[in-house]
Amino acid sequence: MNFILDDDPAVEQQYNEILKKIRLRKNGVVADKMKQLGLVYPVNWGVSIVDLREIANDYEKNHLLALKLWNKQWRESKILATLLDEPKRVTEEQMDFWTKSFENSEIAEQAVANLWVYSGYAFIKALEWCRGKKHIVRFTGIQLMGRLAMIEKAAIDEMFEPFFEVLVPLSKDKRLGNVFFRSFTILGSRSEYLNAGCLEFAEGLSRSDSENARQLAGAIIDELKNTEVRSRL
Repeated sequence: MNFILDDDPAVEQQYNEILKKIRLRKNGVVADKMKQLGLVYPVNWGVSIVDLREIANDYEKNHLLALKLWNKQWRESKILATLLDEPKRVTEEQMDFWTKSFENSEIAEQAVANLWVYSGYAFIKALEWCRGKKHIVRFTGIQLMGRLAMIEKAAIDEMFEPFFEVLVPLSKDKRLGNVFFRSFTILGSRSEYLNAGCLEFAEGLSRSDSENARQLAGAIIDELKNTEVRSRL
């Protein structure tokens, strides 16, 4: 499924320029190493994130350009799409479609950090995706929850409370352990109120019938009770 795009000569020119810049920065060694690590894409030129950000800095954000880049299905064009899209023009349909098509954790993390977290639908989709069936969708939901806790300074703490209701099943999935720990400890470091809530939640996990959940709970409790976190709060 691709989004139907209107023709725009200026955008088409920018699109072709960007594809040429990607090819000029290709690195086959990096691409091969990424594949060995399980970061597989239909096409991967091995361009670094630093170089992709430099390319993105040469252009104004443009929703049509982002959609065209995403439809190209290269690793680099998709990451640039997340850098160049306009958050206010992103729709729920687009967020669902892109997220369900993520190939791996790298593109999920890039989309969350560069685009999803700035969307007006961020809280809604994060909670919804945590209830998702696909692994990558659940991964993205947890990642987005943590990112929101990190940068949405104006959000009241109570906006994060609904996540406690959907995270218990995810704590049992070993594949989600790292992203769960990172995002949940960010949430628990946001304020004294959420620190207390996260510790209470983790104490409950420590009594789970899942070994993975119990181990995760122990790591979370140790992190949220350490002196550095407490001093920041």
